[in-house]
Amino acid sequence: MQKWKRRTVAVVRRLLTCAIVVIGLLALVFVHIRVELPSTEEITKLPTTQHEIEHQNLQTEENWEKELAPPHLSKTSQSARKLDGASGTSNSNKLWKPPPNRDYTPCVAPSPYYTPPPESRGYLLVHTNGGLNQMRAGICDMVAVARIINATLVIPELDKHSFWQDSSNFSDVFDEDHFIDSLKNDVKIIKKLPKELAHANRTVKQFRSWSGLQYYEEEIAPMWDQYQVIRAAKSDSRLANNNLPPDIQKLRCRACYEALRFAPEIEATGKLLRDRMRAYGPYIALHLRFEKDMLSFSGCTHDLSPEEAEELKSIRENTSWWKVKEIDPVEQRAKGFCPLTPKEVGIFLSALGFQSTTPIYIAAGEIYGGDLHMADLHSRFPLLMNKEKLASAEELEPFANHASQMAALDYIVSIQSDVFIPSYFGNMARAVEGHRRFLGHKKTISPDRQGILLAILTGTFISSPETIIALFFFVCSLGKHLFGFLTNMRQEQSKISKLWQTELLRYTEDGKGHRGREKVLYLEQKEWTDFVQKRHST
Repeated sequence: MQKWKRRTVAVVRRLLTCAIVVIGLLALVFVHIRVELPSTEEITKLPTTQHEIEHQNLQTEENWEKELAPPHLSKTSQSARKLDGASGTSNSNKLWKPPPNRDYTPCVAPSPYYTPPPESRGYLLVHTNGGLNQMRAGICDMVAVARIINATLVIPELDKHSFWQDSSNFSDVFDEDHFIDSLKNDVKIIKKLPKELAHANRTVKQFRSWSGLQYYEEEIAPMWDQYQVIRAAKSDSRLANNNLPPDIQKLRCRACYEALRFAPEIEATGKLLRDRMRAYGPYIALHLRFEKDMLSFSGCTHDLSPEEAEELKSIRENTSWWKVKEIDPVEQRAKGFCPLTPKEVGIFLSALGFQSTTPIYIAAGEIYGGDLHMADLHSRFPLLMNKEKLASAEELEPFANHASQMAALDYIVSIQSDVFIPSYFGNMARAVEGHRRFLGHKKTISPDRQGILLAILTGTFISSPETIIALFFFVCSLGKHLFGFLTNMRQEQSKISKLWQTELLRYTEDGKGHRGREKVLYLEQKEWTDFVQKRHST
């Protein structure tokens, strides 16, 4: 009897908690977030609401020299599709203003106490790993490590065996002579290991991740007593980001932003692409991380067909160095670990207020699913450009089948864009954002993927009385996770209101009317309810 009473009390308490949370959520929504749906006749039109971004201390924009359009693009169509925002309203212009730099400037010069490199105790060989930007970061870390352990750095070997199977050498991607000369006062660097050391005592060492000065001074440097050559098996994330001497941090920055210059052929072609893109007016560089390797690695399958999802799963299972094989795609998406889909990116850009005529450079490899998955983004923003559209096949031929060199072209166009937007905060997104700050705080917009998803779900759940009931049960299932969302919701209200409005519009468009919309909402709601119930039961 007493056990039955306790169970009854627990059930009542849970129901009361859910009711309170739902009431609080609805109060926040209706008090703090104002949603304006378009009229029926405007349903098929692109959203034009402007999202005003406040800025101070507008810095003078560099005047860019405009190149002619590539041979296979018409001059007439180029001028006809010139960006409206370049000479449009003040609201539109605000989207392109660079953020204030608050008088911050790069600080990479060594201190007065910095000395030339001491006598070398041995040779450091480095095998980099990962894609272009992961290798770049690793090389910069290894320059600093060589300084810490008094080593002569041999030009690093690039990764040739990862997913991309790129055979490029260091000199194919970077300006090797400039790299050596730029760092001559920091670290001794040579192109190849001397022949007389071919049979010298050596060891292969996997440096511990995120290690500080003490680790390298006390555990790695003493190895010179036994070995003449140390080979670093990996280069990524081997050096801590913080609590390092200022001169070591400055050395990393000099290596990254001054010494690691791309090869002359890549630099020239990258600047050509940039100038041709700028001929259309101010442009967005969109790092659209919707490629096969990313989707397979992350296990994200939203908006993909069952056949596509199975293909990605097969790739993940057959890639030995990817340790995690079983991934719940719904859970990944719930945690914000998935890149935005091209369709979601289009909604996001429209919500910010970018005009449909905005030139967008797609900084990415081959988009998974091709035109099928790009259709919605292209319908919202027809002026989508990439390397292949801006340059002829002959101009790109030297870099074909070399993923790192093609990625370097995207990098150059991205750091010089008026606005940079990554759909996923991976290695390239972090590298480009950091480089843009170094160059003068150029505007970067990083979408909050988890926040966008919560906004989509919250906005659709209250679109009808039936979905309010569904929200009640969803809240009961979600439990503590929703309390964290409620805490942060007020801070995100402006962003959510814009995304909420455009997402409701998207559902109306996709569903072709009220009944269709409710069906779409039900299917996505059911997917999430099943996921939450599964997590709750475990």
